[in-house]
Amino acid sequence: MSKRKVFVTVGTTSFDDLIVAILSPETLEALASKGYNYLSLQIGKSFLKPDCTPRHGIDHIEYFHLSSSIENHMQAADLVISHAGAGSILEALEARKGLIVVINHFLMGNHQLELARRLYKDKHLYCCTCDTLSSTIQTMELLTLKPFIFNGNKNIVSYLNRVIGFE
Repeated sequence: MSKRKVFVTVGTTSFDDLIVAILSPETLEALASKGYNYLSLQIGKSFLKPDCTPRHGIDHIEYFHLSSSIENHMQAADLVISHAGAGSILEALEARKGLIVVINHFLMGNHQLELARRLYKDKHLYCCTCDTLSSTIQTMELLTLKPFIFNGNKNIVSYLNRVIGFE
């Protein structure tokens, strides 16, 4: 059986609620129902020790804390599930990966939420919370997402500035 890989990233901080949500039976079953069977978790500065026992249709679960680059992990993934950090979002979009961005409610009122919602509205990614992650996976149709076209750093900065409200 071929590996259909999901890469989860929380960036350089910790977002334990996302890791717990990913490893819930409902989310693992939702991923398996979509044909995913390999899960790689980048857990940042978390003190969690994720249970890597294969279960609920997922044949392989692994985790690591931090890496100097997550590019290889994203390139190897069929689906990326990310925190709402601009760097992680743009890296996944640039790699043209199906992307689900999970909002951290503890960071409400910041630019991350605005960026994720705008990119969701423009149909470049799916956006959810930890509570709605499994239902988002169940209903997602990755082929309906529009590629985010990168036309150089100046355009990306301009786009981010508009989304955040600096322009």
